[in-house]
Amino acid sequence: MTRTIPVITGLIIAAALTIIVCTFTGPAGFGFVTTAPGAADIVGGIRLPRVLAAFFVGASLAVAGAAMQALFRNPMADPYILGTSSGGALGASLAIVLLGGLFVPLFAWIGAVAAILVVWLIAGRSGVISTETLLLIGIAVSFFFSAIVSFLIAVAGQNVHQILFWLMGGFWNASMDNAVLATAILVPAGILLFLMGRDLNALSLGEETAAHLGIDATRARWTVLGGSTLLVAGAVSIAGSIGFVGLVTPHIVRMLLGPDNRVVIPAAILAGGILLVLSDTLARTFFADLPVGIITAFIGAPFFIWLIYRRGSVA
Repeated sequence: MTRTIPVITGLIIAAALTIIVCTFTGPAGFGFVTTAPGAADIVGGIRLPRVLAAFFVGASLAVAGAAMQALFRNPMADPYILGTSSGGALGASLAIVLLGGLFVPLFAWIGAVAAILVVWLIAGRSGVISTETLLLIGIAVSFFFSAIVSFLIAVAGQNVHQILFWLMGGFWNASMDNAVLATAILVPAGILLFLMGRDLNALSLGEETAAHLGIDATRARWTVLGGSTLLVAGAVSIAGSIGFVGLVTPHIVRMLLGPDNRVVIPAAILAGGILLVLSDTLARTFFADLPVGIITAFIGAPFFIWLIYRRGSVA
């Protein structure tokens, strides 16, 4: 615990500096608003909303990933483990194919929430829901929705590139409304998951242990899943499917601060936001505005392989 305050403080400072520096960084270079024509519009009207949206989306994915890993007691769990990504992809693809790209964020949000509801309804038919059942059904629903998305890509015609770019994730159309929406979801859901930190610590030891500690496992599970669903659905509706942020960030935080979710949750919010803002800034500054999901995969996949190798070596 002696490292907690310095690390959290450092992350807060790093988050503030990242937002400021990345707002003033772009393909044209770095610089504060000057008398150059359109400089204020570029920085305040385009870069700042994009940076803020990226920060809050990254924070949402990271904290949801941390909660899912603790809930499922699985280090491989990520925010999309129950099919939210494939559900969002299906909703967005339907909007692109059937409506010509209108209401994509709304349809993506509906699709992400619908995927979770399908998983819950199937898993809860017996009245008792185990984490293993949720996991297995989530994987099955994810594959099923992904198959429908693949079919839509096959018949999309000239709209296929829109679907593919959405699937890779990005902030090309990010607005201040997106940043406000992400914030409005993150604040209550993030506080909820933070307050559930003690319960997550108990659940990570097993449901029997949690019961002995006085934790209502069923209530805690539904609360965590509900908060995580809101976070992931909001992130998917704004930026599409962005991988590895919610998978890798919690591991980085636990390496620095240990497994206590009361500390991991707030640290993951800051670290996830920093990671996605830096990734998006790299994408738009040095790589001709590639989908940010490509950058996070380039960063996240090697790190995760190294992490697994390192744990195997220690074991």
